[in-house]
Amino acid sequence: MAERRERRQMLSLVLENLSKVYNRRQVFAGVNLALEGGQSLAVTGRNGSGKTTLLRIICGFIRPTTGGVKIAEGGRTLGPDERRRQLGLVAPDLALYDELTALENLQFFARVRGLRVPERELVELIESTGLAGRAEDLVSSFSSGMKQRLKYAFALLHKPGILLLDEPTSNLDEAGIALVDRIVSRQKRDGILILATNEAREVQYGDQVLRLGV
Repeated sequence: MAERRERRQMLSLVLENLSKVYNRRQVFAGVNLALEGGQSLAVTGRNGSGKTTLLRIICGFIRPTTGGVKIAEGGRTLGPDERRRQLGLVAPDLALYDELTALENLQFFARVRGLRVPERELVELIESTGLAGRAEDLVSSFSSGMKQRLKYAFALLHKPGILLLDEPTSNLDEAGIALVDRIVSRQKRDGILILATNEAREVQYGDQVLRLGV
């Protein structure tokens, strides 16, 4: 555990002159920042300012119009496959499979990531997000808050060094918000945290704040 934490703290993330244009509309431009293990960033701004877009660029889901994203470990720049192994994401548009159980969803995502995780560990992960006794239930029976909890289990499945949260406490009750508080605290200690939000309480998760559209 200590070795894994040390490796995460050797991570760095650099955004170099990022910009994104959609249909000739400039979403954002000139985004430059650097984060190291143990640091966190809150991205905020009006609707349409590009908060979600920026997170998706960092994840490699979409390309920036200009600039680039560099993730390094111990000073060594990581390739695409290594980068994906370092990234975990919770987002409103993250798809879960309603026709599968919570456990089957995690088993599927583990296979996609090339992970071999014992069923017992997957069940424990599901339970750790407040879904005790629901691992064998179809996701179609879950409330929006329960699905949000399962998204956290998915994001933490591979113990990411960089955790990205888009609207972190969306649909969660007080107990769910307390769960996010614990996850955020652990990630800020062990790795890099980036979140996109307009909620004042969630902005406080970030040690640094990036305001888009200003």
